[in-house]
Amino acid sequence: MVFEMSTNKFIKGFGLGFSEFGENIGLIINSILLTFVYVFGVGLTSIIAKIFKKHFLEMKIEKKQKSYWSNLNLKIRSIEEYYRRF
Repeated sequence: MVFEMSTNKFIKGFGLGFSEFGENIGLIINSILLTFVYVFGVGLTSIIAKIFKKHFLEMKIEKKQKSYWSNLNLKIRSIEEYYRRF
């Protein structure tokens, strides 16, 4: 009877230990993978964009402009072309 109780505690403790170990390893691996993806995904894209002088957002502030809205130039295409695009 004493043997069964100690074995039961051992198995529960072993399972709990492996569970915590798995969570810690998962945290470490995920952090490394996300850092790798960020550095090579975002960082490399940023470097390439700077080399080709590409700006994804209009950040220039011009005091002469009345509005910062972009002109859509609807006269280039007819309005009917914008309906049912897909």
